Amino acid sequence: MKYWQLPQAVEEVLPEQASALEALRRELLDLYKHWGYELVFPPLIEYSESLLTGLGADLDLLTFKLTDQLTGRTLGIRADITPQVARIDAHSYLKRGVSRLCYAGTTLHTRPKSLMASRCPIQVGAELYGDSSEQADIEIIRLLIETLRTSGVGALTLDIGHVGVYQAVFAAADIDQDDTDIFDALQRKSAPDLAVALQDKPAQTREWLTALMNMHGDIDTLDRARQTFGSSVPAVSQAIDQIETVIKALSAVAHDIDWYVDLAELRGLNYHTGLVFAAYAKGAGQALANGGRYDSVGQIYGRARAATGFAVDLKTLLAQGRYKANSQGAISVPAIMDTKLESLINDLRASGQIVIRALLNEHDERCDREIVLIDDVWTVRPIGKTNV
Repeated sequence: MKYWQLPQAVEEVLPEQASALEALRRELLDLYKHWGYELVFPPLIEYSESLLTGLGADLDLLTFKLTDQLTGRTLGIRADITPQVARIDAHSYLKRGVSRLCYAGTTLHTRPKSLMASRCPIQVGAELYGDSSEQADIEIIRLLIETLRTSGVGALTLDIGHVGVYQAVFAAADIDQDDTDIFDALQRKSAPDLAVALQDKPAQTREWLTALMNMHGDIDTLDRARQTFGSSVPAVSQAIDQIETVIKALSAVAHDIDWYVDLAELRGLNYHTGLVFAAYAKGAGQALANGGRYDSVGQIYGRARAATGFAVDLKTLLAQGRYKANSQGAISVPAIMDTKLESLINDLRASGQIVIRALLNEHDERCDREIVLIDDVWTVRPIGKTNV
């Protein structure tokens, strides 16, 4: 048995990457703090009912479960932090009006979400509660854009949709939204499978849903959707208006963003209630961030609240962006005890310098400076420089 082997899609984080991950985590949490978002630390493990109730089968399948030795109840290891933050807002924090919360922590998945994904992503995100307006959605997406910019992500495409379009079309066509065959075909955008699933439906229904499957592309997609559904399915126009408002506002402050509209985006349908979005970078095979509106999720915890937010995986951001942690070097110090030397070391460390003792009389490879005794004074100098 090879004891050093790790489970598939579970990885170690070695010093260089760990340093960059931690630096990026701190920088992002400081960014959120400066936007007014308060930090919370939800627990790694909870009763599975609390983690999963009302959130759909997808999250249930991703969640590791085990038996609590104290109570015999089923526990779940969190696969997503967002529902925990919704519980905090609804049950524990109970702030009146708008609340802004952010977080960072490891999650665990029973299986990777995609071929390249980790089963133990480090999830970072921000959530805004108590405001159902487009202004709240705009703020969250702006913060997402700043998150990706801070992470060094270059060319950026925002994929935006609205689950209200799907819900309105299904309601107008008198189709159960839980029809798995139609849902699956739409989600995969498979025309042959959708045709089979709709073969016994009225002609108008087949026309609407086939059109919905193809409602993706540039911003002109919104005009096509309005022409197709506007008069017969008024609720679609309301959703389109919201998307247009958000795109117009964000385009005024983020000129270099490419927009992709997908009105048949069904990701997280059982969870989201309105605007949904995802961020992609050139060359990346998966979304760097996902988010959207999820009003009333907190109802099960005792307080229904308007809610919108986003989440990113710190590991994915680091791999796809160009973020570099500041490398300050280090100072090598002789492995001896001297009162004046110890005082200097303490002062240097207090000022933010890295000071490493030269055990075995060898400089650590990170050191670019050293402390030496010159004329009875402990002095910092570049390594290799002589007293002459």
